[in-house]
Amino acid sequence: MTLIELVKALNALGYPLAYSHFKTSDDTPAPTIPFIVYYEEDSTNVAADNKVHKKIKNYSIDLYTEKKELQVEQKIEDLLDSHSIYYDTSDFYIDKEQLFQRSYQITLINEQGD
Repeated sequence: MTLIELVKALNALGYPLAYSHFKTSDDTPAPTIPFIVYYEEDSTNVAADNKVHKKIKNYSIDLYTEKKELQVEQKIEDLLDSHSIYYDTSDFYIDKEQLFQRSYQITLINEQGD
């Protein structure tokens, strides 16, 4: 799965979605909860002969909620499972924002020439 395909699938869940963060202003308020943010954490490419043979990028998909939302988490997990994307999870409570954050760490692999 490509990042573009992943973004389309995440958008289909129907929750506000942004890369890295939502840009807010007086005219553009913060999105309603729950919302999802995704971003690239790093890459662990495979190289040989001074070329990248496999682009391996590690992403985080973060779900923000006011309370533990098991149904929303299940929708994200079902989406990842249906596309055979392995994930690890972690949970945090952000005291300052009074929000729960559920993070899914995933890896997308792109063979060169694909």
